[in-house]
Amino acid sequence: MTAPATLDEAAVLVEPPLRAKRRMPPARVLSQALFYVVLVVLAAIYIYPFLVQVSTSFKTDAEATQSPLNLIPNYFTTAAYERLFTRSDYPVWFMNSTIVTICVTIGRVFFVSLAGYALARLHFRGRAVIFALVVAVMSVPGVILLIPRFLVLNQIGIFDTYAGMILPLLVDAAGVFIMKNFFESIPVEVEEAARIDGAGTFRTFWSVVLPMARPALVTILILSFQGSWNELNHFIVSTQSPGLTTLTKGVAGLAAGGLGQGNQFPLQMAAAAIMTVPVAVLFFIFQRRIMNTSEGAVKG
Repeated sequence: MTAPATLDEAAVLVEPPLRAKRRMPPARVLSQALFYVVLVVLAAIYIYPFLVQVSTSFKTDAEATQSPLNLIPNYFTTAAYERLFTRSDYPVWFMNSTIVTICVTIGRVFFVSLAGYALARLHFRGRAVIFALVVAVMSVPGVILLIPRFLVLNQIGIFDTYAGMILPLLVDAAGVFIMKNFFESIPVEVEEAARIDGAGTFRTFWSVVLPMARPALVTILILSFQGSWNELNHFIVSTQSPGLTTLTKGVAGLAAGGLGQGNQFPLQMAAAAIMTVPVAVLFFIFQRRIMNTSEGAVKG
């Protein structure tokens, strides 16, 4: 047998024969097509209100009243956005929401991580009772706690302050629950190795365990940011000064006609559209890291 003359001929000789592609049964093709049609319809149902919101923000008041569901404005205008930023306190509301949200997000990620690690790893008397209370708090509607929260804030002298807006939101029972369960999924051998090297409890938590809990931390970060950014009830009972008004409280006032007569649909939709941007950006940045439990596994 003679050797192949060129490298291309040799590659052809060693290349395995291509397998014939299997044809899907018509019934399966039809079922998958119907499945994707249903997904597209559901996506359109969820996206359409947002598109209407953005479109309405660029309409005039008259057009928003006559054709509220039209996605293409007949007359494109940015008057609603100009009015928000030049003739309202919207920049102040945005600044207050940003300050509170950043402080609450950082503080909640830190404190719920500490609490979750303590409940998952530290052995102390009453640990089971404390965890049962944390789970019980998750079942209590937040509206029930509004009046007691107002009384406590007023009694300790932090009502109508940034401290009163931030401190009650720093710890979340659901966050503690998530972090405890994730810490329990991390092998104990990792911490034992760190203690053999001389690391203390906090050093082991901070330098070894916490980096392995990155998926849970990202989940808590997104939930904390979204929850504090969209919080309304707590800010109603914790503040009364116009200078401490947040976006949710201010936009609620706009919905009640806080900037004049008329329906003000473009103004309200513009305010709501801007509110959704930070949460949407944060979610799209970190969505692939949410509770990916494959991270943090011990590599051999």
